[in-house]
Amino acid sequence: MQLSAIIEALLVASETPLPSSEIARIIRARVAEAEDALAAESESDDDAGADPEFKPEQLPEELASLANLNEEAVTAAIIELNQQYETSGRAFLCTERAKGWNIFTHPDYAAFVRQLFPDRKPSRLSGPGMETLEIVAYRQPVTKASIEAVRGVSCDGMLQKLLDRELVKIGGRAELPGRPLLYETTDLFFEHFGVKSVDELPNSAELRTIKLPEPELEEDATEADSSTENEESSSEDIEQQLALTSAGIPKTDDAPDESADSDTKD
Repeated sequence: MQLSAIIEALLVASETPLPSSEIARIIRARVAEAEDALAAESESDDDAGADPEFKPEQLPEELASLANLNEEAVTAAIIELNQQYETSGRAFLCTERAKGWNIFTHPDYAAFVRQLFPDRKPSRLSGPGMETLEIVAYRQPVTKASIEAVRGVSCDGMLQKLLDRELVKIGGRAELPGRPLLYETTDLFFEHFGVKSVDELPNSAELRTIKLPEPELEEDATEADSSTENEESSSEDIEQQLALTSAGIPKTDDAPDESADSDTKD
């Protein structure tokens, strides 16, 4: 029983992609299960007074060799499996995506497979939509203000479209004044573009280190502080006037004229 065949069976039977670590765990679990079954059978024979010269059944060598299977061995077996597919001219191959390995039809047969889904027309993002998605992908997690600082225009509509298409999601809030939302890409984004992580995007290392324009947070914060101070000052004036009114003291809009006081004294 070849490892590549076992992995192929798991990928065909699984309803979801399987990462290499999970494939290795499943195979090791099957080996452990077989070992436990043999141990239980051996104990049962001893309790029944079996022949002392009887040797208990051993775990098949091909199964025992998988007891310490690791992720590297799984990946190597999948590479071997894809080579077999290519040699025999099969119409599918094993491909790794963000969530793990899965079996997909070969891109060469895409035009034929598309005929199975006539109602599904490929939808394309507009230029501004792609620009917004690129900024999110390369600089995630990122705030809306940072995206707008790079593009120079409002991006509310573009972000909403990306959220609706499940290419972008809200990943939390930034530790900034107002706690703005942070945007990041989804698993569907990686699945659609055929990459496992941001590091596999073209020129990722270079583009993620380029300094980009920053949003004008300081001015916004200053305006917010000024507005707060004005509101507090207005509130204090109102409270003071209410106190004077309740005491029967009329409202005085202007300060007393110092020159008038001086003339009276003279």
